[in-house]
Amino acid sequence: MGPLPVTSRELFDLLVAGRAPVIIDVRRRPRFEEAQTLLPAARWRSHLETENWLLPPGHDVVVYCVHGHNVSQLAAVELRARGIPARFLAGGIEEWQAMGYPLVGKSPFAPAEAADPSIWVTRWRPKIDRIACPWFITRFVDPFARIYYVEPTQVLAVAEELHATAFDIVGAPIAHDGPRCSFDTLLDHFAVTDKSLRLMAEIIRGADTADLALTPQSAGLLAVSLGISAQSEDDHEALQRGFTVYDALYAWANMARGETHDWPAVKRT
Repeated sequence: MGPLPVTSRELFDLLVAGRAPVIIDVRRRPRFEEAQTLLPAARWRSHLETENWLLPPGHDVVVYCVHGHNVSQLAAVELRARGIPARFLAGGIEEWQAMGYPLVGKSPFAPAEAADPSIWVTRWRPKIDRIACPWFITRFVDPFARIYYVEPTQVLAVAEELHATAFDIVGAPIAHDGPRCSFDTLLDHFAVTDKSLRLMAEIIRGADTADLALTPQSAGLLAVSLGISAQSEDDHEALQRGFTVYDALYAWANMARGETHDWPAVKRT
């Protein structure tokens, strides 16, 4: 079977639904190096070395190049020949960008071409910002990222020892900036312009800084976040529970923001 295309809209819908495949950027090295942006959570690999790619078993794969022509199609063919369910992005990153779908800037904190996962360290007992930031990192930057929660006094030392990026603590490269949260700083660092993520940042900021009048959703996020913390036995359990919340919040921001709910559906007379 030859390579199968996936459209930008289909891929974006999977991203919004929290079912994104593994996304691999296979632009030729010079084009990749001159570019400033990537598709969400994309990792770069050479399309001529698919046999060396380390991919998690049981996951679909989408590869993309500049225009969706021979480079990505060849990579998809090679992967499918190995039994990996791979598709190529029709129109490539050029069409994705032209349709206004989110892009993520490159960063030395999580180089797309690195063979190993990026590592991130923050304070233990996460509730809002320290769950929202890992959600963005794994959904939009590096799906294989490793998140470590440690004692607050040890965050910077552990980050240095692991060659990791510290976040949401004073002295870290990703931290609060005045009234703005670490999630805001993270979006700025990755040059995110996606309106849905920026709306989420406002909701998160209101919940995390107790400025509950900032958005109508902030009080609800605070309540749910405190509940997740109370019911979770450890930080990574809280992280996984929280990911479900932020997946839903991103879907709401993209697909259901204008929807209302009223009961009874028909007013009684």
